[in-house]
Amino acid sequence: MSPGDDLRAGPLVIPPSELLIRASRAGGPGGQHVNTSSTRIEVRWNVRTSQAPSETQRTRILERLATRIDGDGWLRVVAAPTRSQLQNREAATRRLLELVARALRVRKARKRTRIPRAEREKRLAAKRHRSTIKRGRQGRTDDE
Repeated sequence: MSPGDDLRAGPLVIPPSELLIRASRAGGPGGQHVNTSSTRIEVRWNVRTSQAPSETQRTRILERLATRIDGDGWLRVVAAPTRSQLQNREAATRRLLELVARALRVRKARKRTRIPRAEREKRLAAKRHRSTIKRGRQGRTDDE
């Protein structure tokens, strides 16, 4: 991913100018390197103000990613697995695009199926058979 390329998230193309990228110091192990280098990357994209998605796409993203989007409409992804700022930037951007693409994916409608009559009758016959077996096990006395 080079800086000038448009970013594709499924059917949506996000211009790189709409992404806010911020570097900060990563936590965790790493010794002196981690204390001096800003390798943790935060990529933010405002879903509400973006010009890229259509209204239906925007609605779908806001609904499906509601737990990940803050009150102002920002979708935020953070990456800090490597010591390279460039690799973390690519990882965070890739993750953001995958999130948006997954949110835009239209799910197939579930097709209801019916149980065939023969199967239903077979199940009921098995239940009747089982009940006669159990009825036969009841200890009846001659007094009844």
